[in-house]
Amino acid sequence: MLKSLPMAYLAGCRIQKLTEQEAQVSLKYGYLTKNPFKSIYFACLAMAAEMSSGVLSMMYLYKANPSVSMLVVNMEAEFSKKAMGTITFTCADGDAIAAAVKETQTTGQGSSLQTLSIGHDEQGDEVARFRITWSYKARTARV
Repeated sequence: MLKSLPMAYLAGCRIQKLTEQEAQVSLKYGYLTKNPFKSIYFACLAMAAEMSSGVLSMMYLYKANPSVSMLVVNMEAEFSKKAMGTITFTCADGDAIAAAVKETQTTGQGSSLQTLSIGHDEQGDEVARFRITWSYKARTARV
């Protein structure tokens, strides 16, 4: 992760769980993630939320043939509670991501998908929801 996502690594984002359907990424309150209000800075929360859906996408794109690229094209966020301690973001959209990638590979046409990543604190309370829209595009073969 240090090579591919150095800021996420430095901030302390860690993949806790990865299955074909779901990914969980955690982030702790600390010096690099804090804001002046003694909670986790919203941009750090966004990084962990994006990673929970992004790692699922990367899993389905790994060694894909034909090759498919991915890119975040939109993000919406709702914050419901102060983010303190350890926050774990869960994205359970693996099946939808797999279908979008397969569609792009089959048709050669781009597709997009809005994923949902929900962050919970250590007590199980929801602190934030991120809706991240991914664009998938088939890469053309280079001659």
